[in-house]
Amino acid sequence: MEQNILKKAALKSTKKRQMLLFLLEKQARPMTAEELHEAANVILPMNVSTVYRTLNTLTEKGFLIRSIRQDGKAYYSLPKKDHYHRLVCDLCGKVIPIDTCPLSELEETLQEKTGFRITGHSLEFTGLCPECAKKTEL
Repeated sequence: MEQNILKKAALKSTKKRQMLLFLLEKQARPMTAEELHEAANVILPMNVSTVYRTLNTLTEKGFLIRSIRQDGKAYYSLPKKDHYHRLVCDLCGKVIPIDTCPLSELEETLQEKTGFRITGHSLEFTGLCPECAKKTEL
């Protein structure tokens, strides 16, 4: 999969780029550049600037999703299908996927009103998961 993304993005398939995409594919949650650097560096040494450059390039080309959380950090993930919906815990980073799409009617209305051809969307709610909410009540 990593090589397909790099080929579609018209980027040279390097081991470092493949490693970053592999890590994002295998994680169950979005990751920061620092987390990716730490995980990748154990297996394949690389500069943190390489991580940032690769993430920025793949995000600009539409192959990664960057979301800024309330902690002010940028988190990166691979898009799921043509859109995704999820709940994200601000404290532990736990991600809970939402299987239904509450935006399909809104998407149709927006397309009709604006003529804009929507090709995908994402919806992310942030807050506290039940375990973290209990910890903060103590």
